[in-house]
Parts: sequence; structure tokens; C-alpha cells
Amino acid sequence: MKLFDTISAMGHEQLVLAHDKSTGYRGIIAIHDTTLGPALGGTRFWHYASDEEAIIDALRLARGMTYKNAVAGLNLGGGKSVIIGDNRTPNREMLFRAHGRFVDSLGGRYVTAEDVGTGTLDMDFVHMETNYVAGMLGKSGDPSPVTARGVFRAMQATSKHRWGTDDLSERTIAIQGCGNVGYNLARELHAVGATLIVADIDAERVKRVVNETGARAVSVADIIDQDADILAPCALGGGLNDDTIPRLRVELVVGAANNQLLEDRHGTMLQDRGITYAPDYVVNAGGVINVYSELAGWDRIRSLRKADEIYQTILGVFDIAKADGVTPHVAADRLAERRIQAVRGMTRTWPPFPNKSEA
Repeated sequence: MKLFDTISAMGHEQLVLAHDKSTGYRGIIAIHDTTLGPALGGTRFWHYASDEEAIIDALRLARGMTYKNAVAGLNLGGGKSVIIGDNRTPNREMLFRAHGRFVDSLGGRYVTAEDVGTGTLDMDFVHMETNYVAGMLGKSGDPSPVTARGVFRAMQATSKHRWGTDDLSERTIAIQGCGNVGYNLARELHAVGATLIVADIDAERVKRVVNETGARAVSVADIIDQDADILAPCALGGGLNDDTIPRLRVELVVGAANNQLLEDRHGTMLQDRGITYAPDYVVNAGGVINVYSELAGWDRIRSLRKADEIYQTILGVFDIAKADGVTPHVAADRLAERRIQAVRGMTRTWPPFPNKSEA
């Protein structure tokens, strides 16, 4: 793997590889773009098949955060970190304190939060070593309810675009993944009368959703093949690919998972099949909005109101797609790039030179 060629091609500013011998910590921090502000992105704890796979994942996720933060209208750049290992380990304090020290060494260029395999308690450990962390207990906390609200509003907007109405009461939605976001999304959809089909690798998660919403459970292997109106991918990324797209029996794909398209060309495959795809990083921006609320001092009500704005953002993406003759995922990139370029092009005012304090 040619690291400099890779980060240059993907537009990254910085890639940090970190190791702590005493804890066995192996971490990667990727900073994509800081035009809009410090890079914000969660810490993912995952057992990767190889170091190269972990690096590519960090780079892809960091780039996605740049676009997500830009489209959400936040004054933040994009970054991400991953810790390589078994996220089921009970020995977490020293591991995450080691991570916090490496985050702190970047001097505020990167702010972390929770992600797949990490939680609020882990962020408290990180906070023991750095102030550049959000999503701790007693503050913004679990972002899942705000993320789910954004997904729900995106689903309404995509429905409005496709069918002329945002009423989901008569719709059948297949939710792929019943973790915290999938669970909260199921509750929102159940409250408006939608019919749900759910699947997850964890049987207890499925049971909770079924008991509370009356959803029909199917296997993880079968969720893609369900006859439904909408598929909501809420698990890991890469689920829309050469194998799954031909099997889809839905009209819309709107979900919380990151990097749902395995490759960019899969966005074109969806459009060729007549399936409307709502770009994932626009749909799931509620999570980063929740984290930003902690940095900005917002309360939960304001965070939810900000997540509601995803409705209009999604409609704006579809407007660009129609006007430019491109797929929605390309249109979303253009919306983000316009904001980044606008800020980058502003006249910079410098302090007087030399900027020295008086003796």
C-alpha cells in the first residue's frame, strides 16, 4: 500500500498511526479536511482483517465526515479514528486513555466521540487525557435518538420526493440492523403507523424491537430480499453492492449506516433499477449534530430541531441531482463541496505584522 499516494488521491491532510506498548493499543487517526473547522469524527473499535483494511476504513470514514459536517451546516471538518482489536474486551480504561493521549497530541485539530464498538463510558476514559472529546455521560450522551430522528425525517423527505407525500403510515419499511439507531428509528416509524420488518445479528435486539413495535423478524440473510417500500440500512457499510442491489424489492433506500455504497458506481446501479437512494451521510447527520450540540452548548430540544432540518437538506440534494443530471450521492457531494469552497474562498484577514506582544 502506497500511503502518500492513497491519502493524496483521497484528499487527506494527515494520517496518524499510533501504538502504546503497555496497553496493546493500536490506533489510526485520519484527518481529511479542516477548512470549516477542527476535524470531528468518532472512534471506531473493530477487529479488522488487516492493518491496510483498518487504514482504508479510517480514511473513507474521515472523508465522509468532511462531507457530512459540511452538508449539515456545521463549522467542523472531517476526521475519524479506529482502534484495532476486540471491542468486547472488558479492559477498556487504559486502552482508551492511551487513545486520548494520542488525540491530545494533535492539539485540537481532531475531536473524537463514540462510534461503532465504543460508548459514552469509553469517551469518559478518553476525557481523562484530553479535552478534545465529546459524547460523554451527563453531556450530549448517546447520539442515537437524534440520529434516528434525522433518518426518520430523511425518510419522510425522500417519500415526499418519490411519492408526493411524506406520510409513512401505509408504508412497509425493512430495517437492517436493530442497534441503538435502528431501535429508535423503529419506534419513530411505529408511532406513525408504519409496518416494520427487522433483522439483526443479535437476537435480543430483534426481540426488543418486535416486542415494542410488532415488527416481523427475518434473518440477516433475508432482509435484503423483502418486499417492502423502503430499506433502511442501519448496520455496517458496504451493504449496497453487486450482490445485493439486484435483489432489492424496494423503491427507496434511506438508512443510518455509513458508506452504504460499496463503490460509487453502485449509486448508478440503484438509479438504473429505479430505486431512489438518499445519501447516507446526509441522512445520518443527526449523530454529528448531537456531538456538535455538546461543543456549542445546545440542549437536546435544539439538537432535535437541527436534525429536523435534514428534511429540507435531502430535498435540496434531489433538486441538485435533477438540475445537474446526476445521481443523488453525487449531488450530495456537490452540495458539500460548494460550502467548503465558499468558506475556503473567503478573504482571510491577518493580524498586524509583526504580531508581537509588548514587552
